[in-house]
Amino acid sequence: MAPIPGSGLAKGLAVTLRTMTKKTVTAQYPDAQPELPPRTRGVIALFEENCTVCMLCARECPDWCIYIDSHKETVPPAAPGGRERSRNVLDRFAIDFSLCMYCGICIEVCPFDALFWTPEFEYAETDIHELTHERDKLREWMWTVPAPPALDPGAEEPKEIAAARKTADKLATAAQAEQAEQAAQAAQAAQAAQAAQAAQAEQAKHADAEQAVQTEQGGRTGQATPEAQADPSASAPAEPPATPPSGPQEGQS
Repeated sequence: MAPIPGSGLAKGLAVTLRTMTKKTVTAQYPDAQPELPPRTRGVIALFEENCTVCMLCARECPDWCIYIDSHKETVPPAAPGGRERSRNVLDRFAIDFSLCMYCGICIEVCPFDALFWTPEFEYAETDIHELTHERDKLREWMWTVPAPPALDPGAEEPKEIAAARKTADKLATAAQAEQAEQAAQAAQAAQAAQAAQAAQAEQAKHADAEQAVQTEQGGRTGQATPEAQADPSASAPAEPPATPPSGPQEGQS
């Protein structure tokens, strides 16, 4: 069926008429803050602890509005016998937002997740030179970064979370094994102590029995019989016979 001539014009005029009858609503900014989407590109925040001064963000920036200064420091070996290493230490990280075109390339190419989008947008200045924000200001904006959106129910778990969970499970298993080993050692020590106490008690019992037997035997040998008490000569040892003299006897020539 062919469209009726003028139907498009009639629909457009109907939309105009409906809009004309509605009350105009004006957002009373700054008294009423706008509800921005969670992925709004407001300003770039810096998480300084993750920055390794790789300079990748500054090299990839199409406006050359990122300024980074650093120096090298020598790090002692982590283990005895190792060798010293040198690492870059961040001295300055600044972004000139008068040049930035909010393309987000620096955030995408950062390999260590040191740059993030934040919905903060109220950073207008009267002087263009004050739009160059140093790392302290960029660090303050880091706490306004919204949390990442939740994953879909059927989405694959991120590799970082899987690696962190695997490491945590390994550490927990090692801790449980260490605790079990300590408990086993404590049980063995307790058993050894009980065995030693039992052995000492048995030795003391045998010593008491032997002492009782010796006391009884000593009492029997030290007690004299009634006959020996009545006749002391009976218990006296017999005198040995007299030995005749070896010289010549009298009367012999």
